[in-house]
Amino acid sequence: MTLFLGLGIAGVVLLALSLIFDGLLEGLFGGLLDGLFDGLLSLPVIAGFLSMLGFGGAIVLGTTGAGTVAATAAGVLAGIVAAWLTWKFSRALMRDQTSATPRGTDLVGTSGSVVTAIPADGYGEVLLRMAGQTVKLAAKSPVPVERGTEIWVEATLSATSVAVRPVER
Repeated sequence: MTLFLGLGIAGVVLLALSLIFDGLLEGLFGGLLDGLFDGLLSLPVIAGFLSMLGFGGAIVLGTTGAGTVAATAAGVLAGIVAAWLTWKFSRALMRDQTSATPRGTDLVGTSGSVVTAIPADGYGEVLLRMAGQTVKLAAKSPVPVERGTEIWVEATLSATSVAVRPVER
C-alpha cells in the first residue's frame, strides 16, 4: 500500500514540476527523440500514468482482497487510460489557436477622433479602435488639428504614439 501511495504522490509532484520542466524529456539526447513519440514522453503524460498507477493500485489493494499483482495490473490499466487522456487533452489544447495579437502597424489606415488638440508638429491625443477596443494614443500631425476632428492614422511612431492627418471631405 505504501509503495502505491508513494507512486501516486510522486506522480502528483511530477505533474506540478511539469508546469516548469515540460518538454525536458523530449529534448534529451540532442533531440534524438524529437518527434519520435509525439508528446507521449511529455511530463504531464508520464505524471498522469504514474499517479493513476499508484492511486489506482492503492484503491484496488485497499478495497478488495486482491493481491499486489492484481492491484498492480489495475493500476497499470488506470495509468494507461490517464496517460492517453492526458495526451489527447494536451494535443487538443495545442490545436486551440487564438487570433493574431494586434500590432501597432494594424492601426495604419484606421480612423479616429482627436480628444486633445494637436498643435503643428506637436503632440495631442486621439481615440482609435484597435481589436474591438477603444485606445487613447498620443498623436502627432504636421498641421494643427482641433479637438473633435476626424483623423486618419498615417504611421505608427511608437507603441503609444501615431502620426495622423485630418480627414478631408
